[in-house]
Amino acid sequence: MQITNQTVYETQWDHIRVEKNKEKQTATIILDRPEKMNTVSFIARSHLSEIFDHVNRDDDVRVIVIKGAGDKAFTSGGDIRGFLERHPEELSYLHKCVAAPERSPKPVIAQLQGYTFGVGMEIAMACDFRIASDTTLLALPEINLGMIPGSGGTQRVARIAGLGRAKDMIMRARRIPAEEAYQWGLVTKVVPQAELDAEVEALAAELTRFSPLAMRVLKQVLNASQEGPLSAGLEIEGYAYGMLRSTSDFREGVEAFYEKRKPNFTGE
Repeated sequence: MQITNQTVYETQWDHIRVEKNKEKQTATIILDRPEKMNTVSFIARSHLSEIFDHVNRDDDVRVIVIKGAGDKAFTSGGDIRGFLERHPEELSYLHKCVAAPERSPKPVIAQLQGYTFGVGMEIAMACDFRIASDTTLLALPEINLGMIPGSGGTQRVARIAGLGRAKDMIMRARRIPAEEAYQWGLVTKVVPQAELDAEVEALAAELTRFSPLAMRVLKQVLNASQEGPLSAGLEIEGYAYGMLRSTSDFREGVEAFYEKRKPNFTGE
């Protein structure tokens, strides 16, 4: 079946639903297996990457949200028994699917609650923003199985929270509550469970106010800052800054500023 940008919202994925709100310019990817704490199968990981590929091309969508169904978990992790059924080489490439939010040219918000373990935490760390309820527990407990995180967990936690904290968390299989995760920089904000939906909606609405072109370039520049030396990052930033000077959105932003009105960004 050929998946178009529209049918992506109607396709039966492996325990994943995709909803679109054209008025709010958002798409919501829902890990939908609440009876099993939204565990993510191997097929679902590849589906997640495919879903992002299509939503990325939907011009009606400015912001992407990923969340778990129910109120007990974002996801408690992957299908553990499934690891024994896969070839070792296949496991070596799982990080590419989980990195789909990071590759997306659009802002991606992870809406976290309850158990956010294993691949769930790795998906969240690949997002741009992580809004957590006060019920959230984050963990990379793979060492309990005689294994290590394999979808970016070791690398992103160390880069975001620092090597010492990454070792404290991952080497001890610690469960980090939301407030501690916030202090470490692992989550953007912590709110009461009852306010989680509204907080995510408010952040999504805020992000849609900006130029989608400038936002796309900004995300690329910020991500590149983690990949090389400062000198290379400054070069990338400079080229991007110069390129955006010639865009219609920048002209609109300047004119709106001087005319004291809200800009109408079109992504051009």
